[in-house]
Amino acid sequence: MRQRPIGTATRGTTNPNRLRRMDRWIAAVHGPVLRRAATPVAADLGYGAAPWTAVELLDRLRTAEPRTAVAGIEIDPGRVAAAQPYAREGLTFVHGGFEVPLEVRPTLIRAANVLRQYDEERVAEVWARLCSRLAPDGLLVEGTCDEIGRRHVWVALGREGPRTVTFATRLGSLDRPSDLAERLPKALIHRNVPGEPVHAFLRDFDRAWAAASPYASLGARQRWIAAVRAVAGDWPVTDGVRRWRQGEVTVAWDALRPGGH
Repeated sequence: MRQRPIGTATRGTTNPNRLRRMDRWIAAVHGPVLRRAATPVAADLGYGAAPWTAVELLDRLRTAEPRTAVAGIEIDPGRVAAAQPYAREGLTFVHGGFEVPLEVRPTLIRAANVLRQYDEERVAEVWARLCSRLAPDGLLVEGTCDEIGRRHVWVALGREGPRTVTFATRLGSLDRPSDLAERLPKALIHRNVPGEPVHAFLRDFDRAWAAASPYASLGARQRWIAAVRAVAGDWPVTDGVRRWRQGEVTVAWDALRPGGH
């Protein structure tokens, strides 16, 4: 007898291109693992009322590895039925939840804007369940973005647990880096208070951004790069200029985890 799906339905709000920043980061950073996999499979968990995010994930991951297949997973059976006309070679839609009911352990699970409705106390349990379903070198990417994908923050986890936190934005929309605080994932959003590491990081990032104001005449990208380079002197930034140019910065999880300092 098939297991009842684990979890609850989200609001289902979605828009085309909403997750493009996350998708491009995954393709760039996790592409080598997809290429090494015997059967590269990605799960788009909780894709919502329309299947756009799963369709786009397939297209973007295939730029990194053309053999990649994507399974859109939704706990609402009506949404699964509505998505079937969009199924094609390499793209399927499945009824399920956090149990990730796929025959092959996925190389990637993406869960965007899913955990915002859950209590913070549930996050570790859900992370552990999803990570247990990954292939040995698989990646879970869990995070939150605004409605049109201008601002996004996500946590990347391996089977051993969380690894990094990535902040990504359309630089032209940014007044200061702490604007991204409203899109922190559930594990961090209530921790943006004095005494917590993520609050200290965003405070330092804002100061570096202000100090980099002379670079504004060269454009927001150059100002962002200068600010990230400065903040990397005190925080374990794990990426480099190539990603910073995309309006991203990735920091080791251990430096930002709740109560980490």
